[in-house]
Amino acid sequence: MSAYIARRILLMIPTLLGILFVSFVVVQFAPGGPVERVIAQLSGADTGGTSRISGGGDFAQRAPGQVGAGGDAINSKYRGAQGLDPDFIKKLEVQFGFDKPAPERFLLMVWNFARFDFGKSYFRDVSVLQLIKEKLPVSISLGLWLTLLTYLISIPLGIRKAVKDGTRFDTWTSTVLVLGYAIPGFLFAILLIILFAGGSFFNWFPLRGLTSDGWSQFPWYWKILDYFWHLTLPLIAMGLGAFTTMTFLTKNSFLDEIRKQYVMTARAKGCTESRVLYGHVFRNAMLIVIAGFPGTFIHAFFSGSLLIETIFSLDGLGLLSFESVLNRDYPVVFGTLYIFSLVGLVINLISDLTYMWIDPRIDFEAREV
Repeated sequence: MSAYIARRILLMIPTLLGILFVSFVVVQFAPGGPVERVIAQLSGADTGGTSRISGGGDFAQRAPGQVGAGGDAINSKYRGAQGLDPDFIKKLEVQFGFDKPAPERFLLMVWNFARFDFGKSYFRDVSVLQLIKEKLPVSISLGLWLTLLTYLISIPLGIRKAVKDGTRFDTWTSTVLVLGYAIPGFLFAILLIILFAGGSFFNWFPLRGLTSDGWSQFPWYWKILDYFWHLTLPLIAMGLGAFTTMTFLTKNSFLDEIRKQYVMTARAKGCTESRVLYGHVFRNAMLIVIAGFPGTFIHAFFSGSLLIETIFSLDGLGLLSFESVLNRDYPVVFGTLYIFSLVGLVINLISDLTYMWIDPRIDFEAREV
C-alpha cells in the first residue's frame, strides 16, 4: 500500500508540471495581457465589466504625467500606448514581471508554487490565497450540499428503480431523469428566476449572495433558514442533471448484484426480500457508489458552477477564475489552476484508496501504475 501511495504522489509532480507548462505556453500566445489591460484603462478603451484595477494602481494614477513624445516608439509592442512614456511602460513590465524572459518566469513560478507562494493579484492588491479563502464559502456550500442532496435522493431512487425494473415507475422516472440531464443547468436557472425570483411570476427567493443584509444580527435559527433560502434555487439548477448519473449508477449496481448466485441462495434460505436487499445486496452494490463520493464532491465543487454563480450573483471560485482570465490576472489564474489540479489529483488518490478500503479484494498495488 505504501509503495502504491508513494508512486502516485511522485506521479503528481510531472502531472502538475505538465499542466502548468501547457497553460503557461498557451498564455504566451494569447492576445492581451496585464500591461495591455492597464494601458486600455488609461486610454479609456477598456469597457469590460469585470475589470478591477485597484491594487498596484499607483502606476495607473501617475500615467497622465508620464506622457511624452517618445511614446510612439513602443506602439509596435503594446497597442493603444500612443503618448505614454516608455519608462512608464517599462515600470509596468517590471511590476508584472514581464521584464524577464518567459523561461525564467516559468521556472520562478514553479519554484514559488512548490512553496505555496502564489503572490498577489495584479489588480486587487491582495494575496491569491486570501482571494481563494474569501470565495471558498460559496463554492463549498454549493459543492457540499449538492453532493449530499444527490446521494440522499439518487440512492433511494436508484434502489427503487432496480426493484421495480421494467415497470411503469421505472419507465417514467427514467424519462424524467433523462430530460433533466438534457436541459442545461443555466437555462433551467433562468427559468427558475423567471418563475420564482421576481422575473415574471413570483418573488419568493433572493438573487444575490449566500445571506441577506444584516445576517449577522439574525437569531441562529433564522440564520440557517436564510442561508438555505438563498441556496434553494442554485442547488435546484445545479442538481437537475446531477441526480441522473448517480441514480442510474445505483440502479445498475443493484441489478448486477440481484442477479448473482448469493442472492438466490439467500432467498432459498427463506430470507425476506427486505433482508436480501438491505442485508446482502446493499453492501456490495454500494461499493462503487460510496467509493466515488470524493470524486463526486470535487466534481460538484469545481465544475458546472460558473454560470450558476454568475446568474445568481454568487461570488465563488468559479466566478473568480473566470474574471481572472478575462482580466489577465495571471497570479490568480495560475494559482487557482495549480490548487485545483493538486486537489483533483489528491482526490483521485483518495478515491482509489477508498475503493481498496471498502473492498479488500481490489488491489491497485499489484497493477502497473
